[in-house]
Amino acid sequence: MSSLAAYSSSSRSEGRLLSLILVLAVVLTLAPVVRLFVEGLTAGDQLNFGFFAEVLQKPATLSALKHSLVTAGLGTALSLLIGGCFAFLVALTDLRRKGALVFCLMIPMMIPPQITALSWTQIMGPSSVFLKTLGLAPPLGAPQPLYSPAGIILLLGIQHTSIIFLTLRAGLRAIPQDVVEAARVSGAKGFRIWAQVVLPLTLPSLLAGVAITFVTALGNFGIPAMLGIPAGYATLPTLIYQRLAGMGTTVLAEVAVLATLIGVVAIAGILLQRFCQSRQRVHLVGGSGRALSIPLGKARLPIEIALWSVIATILVLPMAGLLATSLVPAYGVPLRLDTLSFEGWHEALFRQPVTQRAFVNSFGLSLGAAALLMALCLPLAWLMERHKTRLGRVFDSLLDLPYALPGVVLAIAMILLLINLPFTDVTLYGTIWIIFIAYLARFFAVMFRPVQSSLRQLDPAMDEAAQAVGAPLWRRLRDIILPLSAPSAAAGAILVFLTAFNELTVSALLWSSGTETLGVVIFNLDDSGETVMASAVAMTIVFVVMILMAVIQATSRHLPKGVVPWQS
Repeated sequence: MSSLAAYSSSSRSEGRLLSLILVLAVVLTLAPVVRLFVEGLTAGDQLNFGFFAEVLQKPATLSALKHSLVTAGLGTALSLLIGGCFAFLVALTDLRRKGALVFCLMIPMMIPPQITALSWTQIMGPSSVFLKTLGLAPPLGAPQPLYSPAGIILLLGIQHTSIIFLTLRAGLRAIPQDVVEAARVSGAKGFRIWAQVVLPLTLPSLLAGVAITFVTALGNFGIPAMLGIPAGYATLPTLIYQRLAGMGTTVLAEVAVLATLIGVVAIAGILLQRFCQSRQRVHLVGGSGRALSIPLGKARLPIEIALWSVIATILVLPMAGLLATSLVPAYGVPLRLDTLSFEGWHEALFRQPVTQRAFVNSFGLSLGAAALLMALCLPLAWLMERHKTRLGRVFDSLLDLPYALPGVVLAIAMILLLINLPFTDVTLYGTIWIIFIAYLARFFAVMFRPVQSSLRQLDPAMDEAAQAVGAPLWRRLRDIILPLSAPSAAAGAILVFLTAFNELTVSALLWSSGTETLGVVIFNLDDSGETVMASAVAMTIVFVVMILMAVIQATSRHLPKGVVPWQS
């Protein structure tokens, strides 16, 4: 009887804790999005589409919308071409060193967009240190080819190649070998098998990858800002940035409409992705689990050389250009032994107060967000698995929204929500706390999903046995759930830290003097002509990113399946 009473008391404690954390998570992640759409579609507490239509009809809005759709659409097509080729070859054939290939292909996605743009501008144009060193620089006065729509499309395509690759590879690996063997027995060969068997089965994955890549490209701020603003080519995110930076919060209603416009397109893309992924699960039920491995024969070596050449072009070459620029005394000076200088590194890292402040801010924000999200997500994911509630299911289906929405949309939503706290005169706008809360909302899913995936693979018998003998809630959390899910939680925390440490899009609209982050500092240094120092700070971030990715890679064999996104 006493055991039954203890069991009932423990269940009530779990229910109360679940309600508390779930409400907090909903307020943190979904309330800003709701606030944005309310602001964009209403006036005086009533639906009003007049102002919405007025903003949409402005020539600047129409032009920026057209530019956004063109660059995101063509950039997605380029990502599809590169990522699709890599996915088919890596997932279906007997290529060697697949792990190293996948790891290198993932690095461009983990490097922030503004660093991608900065690194590519260092290997093109008349002032390129890299080209001057090789004696290949175009004459002074020649235009920078990347300051153009084509440059934005090229870099958007490279930046988001990994998204197509990961989504498509997951679908390809789910195809059982028996299906292809059956087609061969029926007389199908080569291209016919690919076109009539493999491609139809992976079409839902392909469409899901295309949808989420388009949404991500549409909301990309770093690349259009660094390549489009110098060329006078505005997309919707850069238009919002320019309006807010030039006129402050007086144009908040207008930028809310622009952010709502991006958000509506993004949500349509997310819904399409969800629909396609659900179709994928229906198609592949019943497989034997044996993955395909088609022998390439004599073509294997040339294909491997071609793939590694692509990796060298999109990863090694830009990073070499960035490193060369950071090691000269002034931008445009060729790199030689007599011009080799670490002055840019020393000045940026040890003398500039704004850089040191940005390192402290980014480190503190990233570490704080990772720690707090771990403390929230661990019990929340466990309790949601034990207690299926309607609010929990709704939250689970909408949780990815703040991360999938463009950063500029979330930033505007945070300003609207926190510029005047309810029932007080306090505002968080202009403080570091608004950036911190925005990071919590944006990276909640990055922390929650690995923990949720890990807990779903655990046997609940141990926890149920502890509960049956009267172990209280906090003790089961401490002695059973925390140790078993610690590797996944650590991996999630590193991913949060890694993505938040070099974040730009959200903080570009929320920072003020004293709250600069590293992404903002790189953007401002390059914008003010301090390219050598910007390159030094950017290389520092690249080293941090690669070290953290290597740590995750080295420990991935000890982590449950699905925790590390680039692992199969």
